[in-house]
Amino acid sequence: MFGFIGNIGPWELVLVLVIALIIFGPGKLPEVARSVGKGINEFKRATNEVKQQVQEAVSLDDNDNKA
Repeated sequence: MFGFIGNIGPWELVLVLVIALIIFGPGKLPEVARSVGKGINEFKRATNEVKQQVQEAVSLDDNDNKA
């Protein structure tokens, strides 16, 4: 689930969350988290689209080489 984070343990994660709470405050933190989540979802969607286009291009190239 958190493969992109690397080797961050639970204490490091708690520290990051506390710092974010101090910087953004309790009222703004849910909005920031929501924005980060939307950004991650948009990034995943874009990478999936690119991956699909590359696979289609490779498939078309393979079909052209066979003919």
